[in-house]
Amino acid sequence: MPRVRVLSTGGTIASTDGADGATPSRDGDDLIAAVPELEDIASVDVESVCDELSFHLSVSDVAALVEAIERADDEGVDGVVVTHGTDTMEETSYYVDMVTDADVPVVFTGAQRPADRAGADGPANLLQAVRTAADDRFETGAYVAFGNLVHAARWVTKARAGRPEAYASPDAGPVAELTADGLSLRREPGSESVSLPASELTARVEMLPSGLDVDARQLERALEDGVDGLVLAASGIGNTTPALGDGVAEAIEAGVPVVVATRCFDGAVGARYGGPGGSRTVREHGAIPAGDLPPWKARIKLGLALSAFDGLEDVRAAFEAQRGVPTAE
Repeated sequence: MPRVRVLSTGGTIASTDGADGATPSRDGDDLIAAVPELEDIASVDVESVCDELSFHLSVSDVAALVEAIERADDEGVDGVVVTHGTDTMEETSYYVDMVTDADVPVVFTGAQRPADRAGADGPANLLQAVRTAADDRFETGAYVAFGNLVHAARWVTKARAGRPEAYASPDAGPVAELTADGLSLRREPGSESVSLPASELTARVEMLPSGLDVDARQLERALEDGVDGLVLAASGIGNTTPALGDGVAEAIEAGVPVVVATRCFDGAVGARYGGPGGSRTVREHGAIPAGDLPPWKARIKLGLALSAFDGLEDVRAAFEAQRGVPTAE
């Protein structure tokens, strides 16, 4: 029988309602005990990494999670499941996918409804995640198993704030679907992220939103505070306001790399529009295109790249090496 380790980090899946709102109150053993069907799928053991709602997690928490994943791999498990809050699961799973050396699948899951609510979705999601981690077709890579779908960490995003069908993979679609006949693959599993040789994010990267008539004051404050890198959440295919476009040029001249991502749900940045703030103009200033990475994932990637490399060209190469939309075999 496959061996699967469940690493618990808190989140809604471990939370119950109280006088001060929902907070984590159940540990990994409690989560496993609520799903007796797991005994038919894998030999499961549990380790607690932390006990936080995901909007409280720090990069140190994520670095500790990476260590726990690699320790589980060293101890010979066949797969790892991470129970995690849904708010930042897409960022943590992408972080793990880029940096871990583990030779096992790492499957994230969680819940949209607290454990003591009627219709709590945590047990079904946990069962699906363990089933995925125990499936020998999933050899490596990080995934999110949620609502009967399995998504690659590279593509997944939280698309719905409160509904049980929380996640989507714009452009790429899910890797697999849990059907009445079992786990059905839609494409070959495996990591779809660029590996980076850094296990902890030490660089400081800020994200700047663009919108109607946004000025450059936030960017200027970031430069004054000694930021290491910037991610511009641009409109459309990478456009921004004239003021913010000029600020991007100022940042790059000061030696601070700027990555341009689109704030749109799907699609990639391009270089079509000229003029102040236009996507082509910003690119000509030296901004690095994020491709189809959303701004919050581009921030993680830029931070890890700056933590791993000394030169800007290595950082740029990490984004240029990014894989495009996968196709089914």
